[in-house]
Amino acid sequence: MATPTFTKAGSKATTAAKLDKSVFDVEVNNHELLKLAYTAYLANGRANLAQVKTRGLVSGGGRKPWKQKGTGRARFGSTRNPIWRGGGIVFGPTGEENYTKSIPTTARRTAIRQALTLAAREDRIRVIESLEVKDGKTTALVKLLEKVNASGRTLLVVENKDDLLGRASQNLADVAVVTGQFVNVYDVLNADTVVITSKALDQINAWLGGKK
Repeated sequence: MATPTFTKAGSKATTAAKLDKSVFDVEVNNHELLKLAYTAYLANGRANLAQVKTRGLVSGGGRKPWKQKGTGRARFGSTRNPIWRGGGIVFGPTGEENYTKSIPTTARRTAIRQALTLAAREDRIRVIESLEVKDGKTTALVKLLEKVNASGRTLLVVENKDDLLGRASQNLADVAVVTGQFVNVYDVLNADTVVITSKALDQINAWLGGKK
């Protein structure tokens, strides 16, 4: 596993950062658990907005379109019948569906360890001492990311998110910011570079370390 670079903000000096092996160097026998955690994250973030009208919700149709007998046509009681154009929808989404998926806490934490392990083995992790963006300027954040060789989709893992960091990162489409306690499989797997501050690394180790 490649050893990430520990960079001191505002300095050219770098030292080797040691990652907790119980978090960043675990066995990844298969990707089934990673897939489960990945799809669960997407499902839990799904907005349940789709909603159709059943025949009871569609307006109109109070009058019988024609008399029951004697016309030679099929009998109908309402023009809002689902087989009519403009009628109600059968078995459509109602807005009350529950798409969430739950996985055990132990399994979810194991999946996060596996995702971080893959990122470490692929040399996608950068550890920095701190992340401070003065005046919330996007250019300052871009320069810092260039300094640590963060390219492509970047995940910033910090101890606390503040307004200045949010303002600096909101205009960068390929940059996501999370705290150490909310690292997830989706963000880690999708990131080309994972930048972690030292205090956020302590949070991750306290949360995930020492547990198999």
